[in-house]
Amino acid sequence: MGSRKVTSSEPLDWQGKHVTVAGLGVSGIPAAKVLHARGANVTVVNDGDDARAREQAAELEALGITVRLGDGATLPEGTELVVTAPGWKPDKPLFAAAREAGLEIWGDVELAWRLRGPDAAPWLAITGTNGKTTTTQMLASILKAAGLRTAAVGNIGVSLLDAVLGDEQYDVLAVELSSYQLHWAPSLRAHSAAVLNLAPDHLDWHGSMEAYAADKGRVYEGNRVACVYNVADKATEDLVREADVEEGCRAVGFTLGTPGPSQLGVVEGILVDRAFVEDRQKNAQELAEISDVNPPAPHNIANALAAAALARAFGVPARAVRDGLRDFTPDAHRIAHVADVDAVAYVDDSKATNTHAAEASLAAYESIVWIAGGLAKGATFDELVAKSAKRLRGVVLIGQDRALIREALARHAPEVPVVDLDRTDTGAMLAAVQEASRLAVAGDTVLLAPACASMDMFANYNKRGDAFAEAVRELGS
Repeated sequence: MGSRKVTSSEPLDWQGKHVTVAGLGVSGIPAAKVLHARGANVTVVNDGDDARAREQAAELEALGITVRLGDGATLPEGTELVVTAPGWKPDKPLFAAAREAGLEIWGDVELAWRLRGPDAAPWLAITGTNGKTTTTQMLASILKAAGLRTAAVGNIGVSLLDAVLGDEQYDVLAVELSSYQLHWAPSLRAHSAAVLNLAPDHLDWHGSMEAYAADKGRVYEGNRVACVYNVADKATEDLVREADVEEGCRAVGFTLGTPGPSQLGVVEGILVDRAFVEDRQKNAQELAEISDVNPPAPHNIANALAAAALARAFGVPARAVRDGLRDFTPDAHRIAHVADVDAVAYVDDSKATNTHAAEASLAAYESIVWIAGGLAKGATFDELVAKSAKRLRGVVLIGQDRALIREALARHAPEVPVVDLDRTDTGAMLAAVQEASRLAVAGDTVLLAPACASMDMFANYNKRGDAFAEAVRELGS
């Protein structure tokens, strides 16, 4: 964990600057409009040329912005800067041409960072394989409970450009950042940041686990007050050690166990702080009770501790941590209790779209009938099944890649009953819930934690969760 003094970037003169924006959509269109309004000569390139793209192009062209559809590979002549949508892979020919020409490539986060004013609100940044959105929303709730003007922004759905350039004045921003966004944000310097966890994900985009971890670790670069890491996930601490930060920035851990000095943790059902207190060798500050966390599943308590650490790094009092956690309501499809039917709990964690998230979800319950399957995205399931086998009363499999989970169950949990539903239509969810109800006994939890993406059967994980909840309601009617 090296230290240095980081200075703010100088204001840029956009007048007449030739900027290529890569990609239409939720980040490309606002970026193009913002740059055009500042006098830049903007050309938008886009791979697709469908009806939606043509409609978006017409809107931009009416403003005087050039749009090239169906040609996202060629760098327009005269380009001086490339601003890309975060999802565009680094190996695209457009970027190779830009690098060869010595050009910078920014994402929408980098653009927002460069455009913020001299009195802009500091950023508290959060990344990780799982739990980013929940932790960011918890952090915003805590900051609001402290009376601060704030918003949850970034990868969470609220545009950072809107937050930075809008009329509303903020004291601090809670910023969720994906690995894609961090890859394209070389000069971002947060007040404090957290990496919640690291597990293989998006490796087709990053090329390797090492590259994925390195992009996550960018969130720590230039931190001023605290680099927050997960004591149970050594890879996150390693990223802190490698980070180049401002002098005086501290490493702060969070743990579900008893915290050491410079850590937040849990003691006898109480969330406590031994990082932001006087004489942390001897003292601890009570922040909240486990019952203040909704839901109080282990991985969600970890989320709450990470959010609390960032809030405390910003100087928030202990009372606000408790009040903010009590006020927080999680988004749908995140370990959400749907109903109890015949003394069996039905829980929707459709958001558990990878094995790391599913493992955290399964760890929250003692006796489970597990509904799993979908698109595996290259994942393997042996470690997940081996760790969770003792909790499984039964398993119902759906989706395109369910055989991969079935084979892992045969290897590591051969005694667990498995129902393999050979169907990928949306109606399969009702059948899955009915089969799960037959396997469950009083006191069990039927848990939808698919460990897979949803697109083989549903438009997104929200639709999958909605189908589960509808099936549970039908079961109980």
